[in-house]
Amino acid sequence: MSKKIMATSARGVAAILNEGKRGQHAAGNGLYCQVNSVKNGSWVYRYKIDGKTKRMGLGSTAVISLAEARLIAAEQRALIAQGIDPIVHRRQIKLEKLNKKSELIAFDRVADDYIAAQRSSWTNEKHTQQWINTLATYVSPVIGHMAPADITTEHILKILNPIWNTKNETASRVRNRIELILNAAKVRQLRSGQNVAAWRGHLDLLLANHNNIQRRHHPAIPWQQANKFWQALESENDTGAQALQLTMLTALRTSEVLGAHWSEFDLDASVWTVPSARMKRGKEHWVPLSRAAHLLLDKIPRLCSGLLFEGRTVGSTASNMLMLMKVRRMHEAKFAVDSIGWTDSNGQRITPHGLRSTFRDWAAETTSFENIVVEQALSHSIGNAVESAYRRGDLLERRRDLMNAWGDYVTCGK
Repeated sequence: MSKKIMATSARGVAAILNEGKRGQHAAGNGLYCQVNSVKNGSWVYRYKIDGKTKRMGLGSTAVISLAEARLIAAEQRALIAQGIDPIVHRRQIKLEKLNKKSELIAFDRVADDYIAAQRSSWTNEKHTQQWINTLATYVSPVIGHMAPADITTEHILKILNPIWNTKNETASRVRNRIELILNAAKVRQLRSGQNVAAWRGHLDLLLANHNNIQRRHHPAIPWQQANKFWQALESENDTGAQALQLTMLTALRTSEVLGAHWSEFDLDASVWTVPSARMKRGKEHWVPLSRAAHLLLDKIPRLCSGLLFEGRTVGSTASNMLMLMKVRRMHEAKFAVDSIGWTDSNGQRITPHGLRSTFRDWAAETTSFENIVVEQALSHSIGNAVESAYRRGDLLERRRDLMNAWGDYVTCGK
């Protein structure tokens, strides 16, 4: 039977490492030689404090001898005798050194250094300027003066929350740039631990993931053909056609139109108030009724349920397929005549939702209405502060002018 090799001498340690058999070998007084593979090992100090057994790595056997490892282990035993946990003590010393070093270099300095280092690899100077501008606008006022080691998740949220939902593309770029700069700070040993600007497994738990929103292209009839499509709907004169007409004149989403109830309309004030429960943004929306919308509403029958567009069952809302199937049938009928049908500029059959794009394109290309007026008509987010200010003012009346102009164009072609 071969004699067991001990790690209590330099010769014994060398023999154990040469053998390369994985495992721990006692070297005395809680010190162990951990063998990982041939000539590859490390020193581990095992100790007990507050009733818990812990293991503390002391370094590689390639750079620390048995004698040196014993001295390091003795230092840890001295700490334990004073009631100090060696692992906690080492972390505190490392953090103190890190803080002392990072106090001399603020985030803005690290950002400047990062931009200078990466500048030559970026495609153009415009990209560099975008980095400088976004950091100066959104980041520097909050953390520019801070040491990288002191920046927390709360600081990052303070930067991102005000713009995350209103300027998401910009906010995403800002977040990514902060993450890269903090990574650079970590490489320079100016901070440690998790990157507080990281998305996966961190900020994705605290901020909405806008990338999950599937943005589909909805084929839209060119605005130049809006009047012809309106005339085709006029000749149909049924529930599906009237629902499409109201969608055209109000620039609402199809689900917001299909649930329409007469109680929501103030015909004297020419306002349709769509409740928050039916709006995509979850906010009550005021729709100024144009002259054309009034004429259309006069044609829609008043049902006992109060719904404008009732389904097959009394009191039920019409299916969301109502308008879609109407467009499909109209397209097929027209295609049988002209081999074109009702299509967008790419030859795709138009969709009811695409009517919003038709309205948007018409407003942008043929009118001088401010973008904020058009965006509010579409019930798009324009920023809470801005939206509140305009809601207090004359935005509704300016939207009324917009919708009257659109109604005149759709119904009269001018």
